[in-house]
Amino acid sequence: MRLDKYLANANLGSRKEVNKLIKKGEISVNGEVVKSPKTDVGYDDEIFYIDVPIVLEEFIYFMMNKPDGVISSTEEGPTETVIDLIGHPQQGELFPVGRLDKDTVGLMFITNDGKLAHQLLSPKNEYWKTYHVTLRDEVTAADIERLETGIELKDFTTKPAKAELLSPREVSLSITEGKFHQVKRMFLATGNEVVKLKRTHFAALTLDETLREGEYRRLTEKEIKNLSN
Repeated sequence: MRLDKYLANANLGSRKEVNKLIKKGEISVNGEVVKSPKTDVGYDDEIFYIDVPIVLEEFIYFMMNKPDGVISSTEEGPTETVIDLIGHPQQGELFPVGRLDKDTVGLMFITNDGKLAHQLLSPKNEYWKTYHVTLRDEVTAADIERLETGIELKDFTTKPAKAELLSPREVSLSITEGKFHQVKRMFLATGNEVVKLKRTHFAALTLDETLREGEYRRLTEKEIKNLSN
């Protein structure tokens, strides 16, 4: 990327401010003073502001417990997004992998790794997503059987799910698809209504229950490795 963008992303200042630092000869790349903001640099280059190293991360991986009322988007608007909750110099590079409805809470994977995101979202890979579903009415054995067989909706028939009855009105539901409002529509097709929806698992990730809604943490090396396999 351009040197001025790199420095701005590293929170050294605005694009205008870092351009002034570059032109004053206060920025060096791999031991040489550079005075052009257009200089192409990468994550492996050694970049200094006078004698202070300026370092950006090539790949960033966060787990968030998404709160109610926040949207899974990178677009600026009147509604707060999951990215707005992230305090990081490279915030502008981050994006959520997949979507959760505005009123759905739980596990959200946020990264800047496009290749991994594509792998996790590709329909052919069929990664499981698990939700803790709280229902308005009691769930019957026949409802569980329908969920596990596949439910015909208006625009498609769901693939067989994994469903476990946790209590008369609570179900753990695992699906490989992620269509718009899919879980809510599946239960609506059984004559029931979702009261609360929380994602607990996504691919190899399990929600860290120590995270309060709105909190996030970096993935461990083990979690990153498991996701990538």
